[in-house]
Amino acid sequence: MSLKPVVIPENYNYIAIFLTLACNLKCSYCINHFGRDGFVKRHLSGRDWVEGINRIVSRDDLPVTLQGGEPSLHRDFIYIINNIKPEIHIDILTNLQFNEDEFIRCVNPERLKRNAPYASIRVSYHPEVMDLDPLIKKTLKLMDAGFSIGIWACTHPEWMDEIARAQERCKSLGIDFRLKEFLGEYKGRLYGTYRYKDACEKKSTRTVMCKTTELIIGSDGSIYRCHSDLYEGRPPTGHILDPDFQIEDVFRVCHFYGHCNPCDIKIKTNRFQVFGHTSVEIVEIAGSPGG
Repeated sequence: MSLKPVVIPENYNYIAIFLTLACNLKCSYCINHFGRDGFVKRHLSGRDWVEGINRIVSRDDLPVTLQGGEPSLHRDFIYIINNIKPEIHIDILTNLQFNEDEFIRCVNPERLKRNAPYASIRVSYHPEVMDLDPLIKKTLKLMDAGFSIGIWACTHPEWMDEIARAQERCKSLGIDFRLKEFLGEYKGRLYGTYRYKDACEKKSTRTVMCKTTELIIGSDGSIYRCHSDLYEGRPPTGHILDPDFQIEDVFRVCHFYGHCNPCDIKIKTNRFQVFGHTSVEIVEIAGSPGG
């Protein structure tokens, strides 16, 4: 059955392809587990992913980002990369725990390059569960092979000394090492810079209207309003293999304000690395508490 093209609205800032939410690391502060772990465990095949992704009509400055969990755990990871149509740019978020020699052998580095102010392959460094030396070795090998790659670490307060040492060492080796603000709870405190102050405190719940600027596709191809809906297994708004699916750039009723995921409401840089963007816009419903 023919699938209609899915045109990305001009105001969209991100296309998130969650190939799997499984991960081979167990960070205690993983943002995927901020709320209730209710996410769908089913996975699309590589062929289905390619069919679904290839119906997307995006722009040169807006890639699809393959992520997870750890996206390389999908058994068709390399097949998916090599069969996404060339007019769609590809970014990858990964912990780099895969076989880099096979990746270099099978993937053309030019396929993962575009005109952007940051690397196409963005490696997460989590000192709680990772050793720096093997990560640096793999990163340098991929750099030498021509890949656009850098390392990112979130500013978890317990690990800042180790992260600072890692940043210094990587910079001395010519590796792009950047920091991301830690989001979530640590020792009873909620960390992060948020546009909506009480949206993820989990103290109360109310109904609002919410509109996203992201296409979020879960591991089974379901499409979600936000990361919170994805991670908590709430009903999706569509499916990437539904022949008639189209993006509706509209406000939707949400009954879960107060239990948002930090990823959706943080103030962050957009795809051009300009600070001040937030993934969703939230407005009160007239007559509701706070409205």
